[in-house]
Formats: sequence, structure tokens, C-alpha cells
Amino acid sequence: MSDETARAMLEAMAIALELPQQSSAPVDFVDADRLPSCWPVSDLAAASIAAAAMALSNLIGLRTRSPPATVSCRSASLWFGWSIKPMGWNMPDPWDAIAGDYAARDGWIKIHTNAPHHRAAALGVLNCEPTREAVARMVAQADAEAWEDAIVAAGGCAARLRSAQQWTSHPQGRAVAREPLIIWDKPPTSHETAWQPSPTRPLSGLRVLDLTRIIAGPVATRFLAGFGADVLRIDPPDWEEDAVAPEVTLGKRCARLDLKTEQGRDHFRQLLSTADILVHGYRTDALAKTGFDASARQRIRPGLIDISLNAYGHSGPWQGRRGFDSLVQFSTGIAAGGMDWRQSAVPVSLPVQALDHATGYLLAAAAIRALIARTTGEGHLTARLSLARTAKLLMDHRSPPTEREFTKAAARDYAAGVEQSAWGPAHRLLPPVAIEGAPMWWDRPASHLGSVSAAWLE
Repeated sequence: MSDETARAMLEAMAIALELPQQSSAPVDFVDADRLPSCWPVSDLAAASIAAAAMALSNLIGLRTRSPPATVSCRSASLWFGWSIKPMGWNMPDPWDAIAGDYAARDGWIKIHTNAPHHRAAALGVLNCEPTREAVARMVAQADAEAWEDAIVAAGGCAARLRSAQQWTSHPQGRAVAREPLIIWDKPPTSHETAWQPSPTRPLSGLRVLDLTRIIAGPVATRFLAGFGADVLRIDPPDWEEDAVAPEVTLGKRCARLDLKTEQGRDHFRQLLSTADILVHGYRTDALAKTGFDASARQRIRPGLIDISLNAYGHSGPWQGRRGFDSLVQFSTGIAAGGMDWRQSAVPVSLPVQALDHATGYLLAAAAIRALIARTTGEGHLTARLSLARTAKLLMDHRSPPTEREFTKAAARDYAAGVEQSAWGPAHRLLPPVAIEGAPMWWDRPASHLGSVSAAWLE
């Protein structure tokens, strides 16, 4: 199968990253396996990982030649699902019992209840028993948009099923369409750095502060850890994500701080003051409420590379709306397109959480691109991305549907060693990218949230 679509996507990503083309080494795509979908999911997977690899190759090229990279489309597709295979233990179901798709009076709505406070908000609006049957009966009594508005207003997460045409005419769809794939900002600060990349472990010596959850942000910092960065993930005292932590904490150290307390804020300020990169997925006002808005972060750490994401874009009426990959698929027309393709009576979402994963690798690519700018004296950059804008990239590159069955992960897809994760032994997929002379590997297994103290390595 041709990699033409993956290459077209990669070109769009490279333009958004503003990478110097003359110093870019080639990226080869291998393996023809594609996930079945009417959307080019595997091409998006391969291209986004290739974009991060291309940025890394450019970074290495500051010291020596930019090495070529190879991305496996099959491996990229597998990494967009689950990279870990437990040995003698089971990962929890990531979905809450009442989360999912429901038929309303005039269409469909997806309700996201994986977080306890989102579940409580939705049930408070629905005012019914916490069972799928009771929720289905209640949702059927009103229009999808009415439920969407009410649940979101109550602090919950929901999305009405919209067609691509409905999304492009929606005020938020129009706002997202006007945004670039990566929004670059250049804060009025400068910072001298003596750090230089190592050709074999290019991100060694960098400190990355990770304030992200679930998938997109953690995928970004997992990639950075895979090439040597010291990633310190910070979670609040009461946050758990047992269903995905074995997947996304690979290579990281995980600690807790309560930013609602003065002591927690002081500790965070100390960590931030010596960080190189901050990756965060909080809504626009969330960090500001704790005293750490964008300008404060730059005062604390001049030259900080500040990389952030949200669900629905950074302009328009929904820029502060809570959202997740599956909801954005419902909002933007992706699930409706799958429904039409399958001639299905129910919505058909992507076979993997592709918007999350692709945005994650683009976040990593943006962080590395900003690092290049800081290292070369170009200035320093911060970047903002969104799941909705990544969805537009996917939809803009629609290609003929992939009907062929995708073979599940087999022994040949996994690394030879055993990862001694905090939950038990496991196999981990082989890395999806190979950069000549700079192999991707992690020096820490996956670990529980809050398992270490909040401090940098010496």
C-alpha cells in the first residue's frame, strides 16, 4: 500500500513545525499494514511519529549530521492502541460502565464519565439511576444538543453526533479551521543555555515537567523520555488513572503536589524554576487560578519551553470546553463519517484514540522544535495544539477506506526483554521509530502515580 497519504500529512506537519528543510534527513515509511477505517488512521499515526523523529533528527544535526529515520506504519498503528502486554496480570477496563453512545430523540450523543466528577455531573443532569439502561431511557426523551448543553454546563463531558458539514458550519468548527496546526508564541524573554544535544541520547540532561493526564500529553512526554529526557510527572493528591498509567508512565518518574495549597505551589515553583520544558493540558484558566499563568511561568523560568494542548481549539466559543478524543470525534464528523461508511445504525468511531496519540507526538515535535530555536539563539518559542485541529488534519487528508483486516500484535512486534512494571512483568512493543545512531529506549519501567518525591534527578 502506498505511503502517499502519510507523506502528505508529514509535509503539512513539517510546515507547521517550521523545520529547516535543508537540514532535514529523510524519513522512510515501512510496512503496509493499515487499521481498517474510512479515515487514514495509520497514515496519521506514522506521519505524527515521523514528525517527532524529524524534529529530533534536526536537533541532532546541530552537533553532527542529521540522521535518517525509519517509521513502521504497523508499529505506529499498534502504538496508537496499547503498547504494553501484561504477563499474569490484567489492566482495568478504561471505560466507566455508563460511558458511551446513546440515542437521543433526534440523534446521538456520547457521554464521557471516566472521571468521577464528570460521572457525577452527567448523572446530576440526567437525574436517573447509574445504569446504562436508565441513562438510555432518559436520554431518549430529549434532543441530543439539549443534553450536550446541559451536561457541559454542569461541568461534565458530552458531545452530540455532528456531520462534517454541520461541524464546518458550526462557530467552533469555523474557529478551529482558521487556526494553524501549531500555534506558536514568542514570549518577550530570553535565556542563555549551555545545553547541547548528544548524538546518541539527544535529550539527555533536559528536565521536562509533565502536567498532563490520560493520553495526548503523556504520549508526548513518553516520547521525550524515550530519548533521554528526565520527565517528572506531577499529579494532584486525589487523581488516579489506573487504566492507562501502565501505558503512559513509561520512562517517567511520577510525583504528587497539591497546587491548591501554599506549600504545594511553593514546591512547584521551585521545580519550574529549573525546568527546561513544561507540557500541560489544563484548560486555559486552570493554571492561572493557582497563580501560574503564562507570564508568571516565564518570570519563574525565563526561556521556559511551554507546550500545551486542549480539546476544542484556542479560539471560538468552545475554546475552554472540556473534551476528550472520543468526544471530538463525535463533534467534528469523524464518527458520523464512519457511520456512513459502514452504513451503520450506530456511530462508528476510529479504531484507536488517534487524535490523542497524534496530537501527543506533535506536542513532542513542537517541544523539540522549540528546543532547536532556543539552542541556536533563534529565540525561544512556546506552542499550543488541540485535538480538534488534529482532527481537521486527518479529515483534510481523507483517502480511500481501508477494508482489510489488521492483524493483532504478535510476538514479533514486541521487544525481547521483560519490563518489570509496578503492576508486574510485561512485554512492550518495539519502538515505532528507528533513528540512526540514536535508538529509542526507556530507562524506567511504567510506575504508579505518586510513587516518587517531587524532585529533579541530580
